[in-house]
Amino acid sequence: MPESDFAVGNGEDIMINIMDSILKIILAVFLGLIVGLEREKSHKPAGLRTHILVTLGSTVITIVSLTFVTDSARLASTIITGIGFVGAGTIIASGKNIIGLTTAANLLVMSAIGIAIGVGEYALAIITGFVVLLVLVFGKVEKEEKVNNQERKN
Repeated sequence: MPESDFAVGNGEDIMINIMDSILKIILAVFLGLIVGLEREKSHKPAGLRTHILVTLGSTVITIVSLTFVTDSARLASTIITGIGFVGAGTIIASGKNIIGLTTAANLLVMSAIGIAIGVGEYALAIITGFVVLLVLVFGKVEKEEKVNNQERKN
């Protein structure tokens, strides 16, 4: 079993690694929180807790996978597979309507944000998190506008 970064090095190196992991966990919770709040406010089934847990879980799995000497990408790639499975469970087809597709896509992106945080790509994760939030907010405005236009035609 490979040695963890926490088990190797002098006390200063260990402290830096612990602080880096704490920063990653805080950032994952924060980004999951801001996107999750929007989904919770919109009364979506995958809300605050789900988004925090997906982002946090992806971050922690990625951090752990980086301690493996052989193939750290393998464990990170299972995140995508697992989230695909979870996302598939959120999609419901009812006649011509498909419900939950945005939720599934959102969970996939939040897992990617978690992976980015886990490998230390903080700027990428933060920018992507805010882009997701903008897409969700402006998508809601666009959807409301379409509904209003339909009502005017009737």
